[in-house]
Amino acid sequence: MSNLLEHIEFPHDIRKLGIEQLPQLCKELRDFIIDESSRNPGHFGASLGTVELTIALHYALNTPYDRIVWDVGHQAYGHKIVTGRKKLFHTNRKFGGISGFPNPQESEYDSFIAGHSSTSISAALGMAIAAQKNGDTQRQVVAVIGDGAMTGGMAFEALNHAGFTNANILVILNDNNMAIDANVGALNQYLMDITTSKAYNKLKDDVWNFLGKLSKFGPNTQALAQKIENGIKSIILKESNLFESLKFRYFGPIDGHDVFHLVRTIQDLKEIKGPKLLHIITQKGKGFKPAEEAQTQWHAPRKFDKDTGIMVDVPDTALAPPKYQDVFGETLLELAQNDSRIVGVTPAMGSGCSMNILMQAMPDRAFDVGIAEQHAVTLSAGMAIDGLIPFCNIYSSFMQRAYDQVIHDVALQRLPVIFCLDRGGLVGADGATHHGVFDIAFMRSIPGIIVSSPLNEVDLRNLMFTAYKSGKPFVIRYPRGNGVIQDWKQPMQVYEIGKSEKIREGNTIAILSFGPLGNVAKQAADTVSQTLGKEVAVYNMRFAKPLDVDCIKKVCKSYSVIITIEDGVIQGGFGSAVLEQCSLYEYTGKVIRLGIPDSFIPHGTQEELYAYCKLDAAGIEQLLISLLA
Repeated sequence: MSNLLEHIEFPHDIRKLGIEQLPQLCKELRDFIIDESSRNPGHFGASLGTVELTIALHYALNTPYDRIVWDVGHQAYGHKIVTGRKKLFHTNRKFGGISGFPNPQESEYDSFIAGHSSTSISAALGMAIAAQKNGDTQRQVVAVIGDGAMTGGMAFEALNHAGFTNANILVILNDNNMAIDANVGALNQYLMDITTSKAYNKLKDDVWNFLGKLSKFGPNTQALAQKIENGIKSIILKESNLFESLKFRYFGPIDGHDVFHLVRTIQDLKEIKGPKLLHIITQKGKGFKPAEEAQTQWHAPRKFDKDTGIMVDVPDTALAPPKYQDVFGETLLELAQNDSRIVGVTPAMGSGCSMNILMQAMPDRAFDVGIAEQHAVTLSAGMAIDGLIPFCNIYSSFMQRAYDQVIHDVALQRLPVIFCLDRGGLVGADGATHHGVFDIAFMRSIPGIIVSSPLNEVDLRNLMFTAYKSGKPFVIRYPRGNGVIQDWKQPMQVYEIGKSEKIREGNTIAILSFGPLGNVAKQAADTVSQTLGKEVAVYNMRFAKPLDVDCIKKVCKSYSVIITIEDGVIQGGFGSAVLEQCSLYEYTGKVIRLGIPDSFIPHGTQEELYAYCKLDAAGIEQLLISLLA
């Protein structure tokens, strides 16, 4: 049997095949993803589940003229492989290589960036309306929404609008009952009810093709088709279908791994104008047994043996400092065990942020709200206003989606919501869509909110305890990955809010550091001291708001050069806050701000990216030597 994938470079090569060859192509594509991902880790399970859908879409549609918007983007590895990037796929998520998410700058087949979720229907609707306005009546626009993205409120905002347009849009709901963790909520239960309603689905399966054919012949037959569909709803269902209530033509659910059925269905749906929704059922991790059985673990695994499913290069956690997220999770449980008012809230990141530690120990005290950051923040505000103490854990880059709620629902009412922002700083291979570099700047501009970052794991515990005791809106942001202290389970203490600590004495230059980069700054200062015999002072500022103004005043009097360091954007961040304060003291020395430059940082390892931004020890040493030599 010939290797079909070997001859597939672009979708027009797929369309040269006979439909009977597609199952073999699907098998080869799935094997290719498994083989490459075993050596070069990335998002794994979601893309295995969309192999048949990917092939069916490119076979039935005329891409790139027809548009496919993937949501979320880590469903799209198969798409990237068959759209000109097969030979580059070994560079996936590597520095200088291709992105792990769709990106129009990378390929004309990528219609829209898809690093965050629940955006596809809005983007696809905009494209469909633009096609109408441009007189382009043949273009097909498809939004593929899955892996938990339908739990996001923005998806329903788009459905609500799209249903009352005549835009030619097809929404494919890839229903695999999973995000990173299992999907939660009433919508998930509703989709399960549709899937298991045998009477409804049998009748729909018998007549949907007939109705689709009818719609080709004009307004009268289209009206008849709609009446028959409404009759099905009233006879079989006690309540109308949710999507049909939103004025979408609903089809399915169908088997998302039956490539023949998918092709025929998509080809038929191309002939039906207006908003349509196709509900397909897929299995995350399809075709790789370990990923099918442990879907959360295999969402984005490490390197693994593709034959045995055993992960390799697993670090010895007994010898390494813990991950910051695990320190958060264990400390939250410790606090909750001592105060019944403490609750945890996460938008579908239970295992990702280690909120699952509290979920397992106290399931009634932790709330996974789905991929709904805005709701997570305002839910926390509602809890706080009636006496609970919510720890709301959201990845830094995802907090951008709930900025209005932080201002309007929390800060304006001075509610004691504690925001724990995981993945602050440069996150690595996920790249520009996930780097948590904006939160310092946008949080410190909000009145009445405290913005902090720990130097290490002990600092994180103490900041959580301080936030718990403060009774104020409080932000604690910390990075992805491991800390620096193995013995971190020390008794917690309350910090004086807005006070720093000097962690290295010096008389030449003062480094004011915010967050874990203080460890790197101290390392660089130690090296320069040994090399040049000149001592550099390092301060762990701990708070970007309120600033330790007494410390800054003393530093302005004692040092002619001040360096600020942060793992956030330079514009408007911690360094800007220090510079503003120095101007009040009419400081005449030099202030050098180190941080993330005014550009979107690419993907790569965290080590590569911090070196790229000159925020590693070598970059800081080079700067110090140039100033002191």
